Amino acid sequence: MAASKKVLIAEDSSVIQNLTKKILQFQNFDISSVKNGEQVLQALEKENFDIILLDINMPVMDGMECARQVRALPDATKSRIPIVAITGNAKNYSMEDFQAVGINEYLQKPLNFDNLVDIVKKLTATA
Repeated sequence: MAASKKVLIAEDSSVIQNLTKKILQFQNFDISSVKNGEQVLQALEKENFDIILLDINMPVMDGMECARQVRALPDATKSRIPIVAITGNAKNYSMEDFQAVGINEYLQKPLNFDNLVDIVKKLTATA
């Protein structure tokens, strides 16, 4: 069997983080989780991931700034990690706004977990 794909979940809501983690673990993904964008960058310094699930509205560093910084990383592999924005879209970002900072896909809250699994599988299939 192939090695588990590594997913980094950046979400400040423990409830959403835990639900997402359980659903993806059930699909045999290897999950790490953090609470803000700054912690995403710290996690990326230490290890590699196949995909990042990124809440947009987080304390310390929001998802948009975090995505910008991930895309600017000097490590070519890490700077190209697929990023999926997860948001209630409270600030009404468009897909163009997300693409401008390097976000590949976005999922609306409340999360549809079937869509979540489909997108994670699709974006990690080539990783």
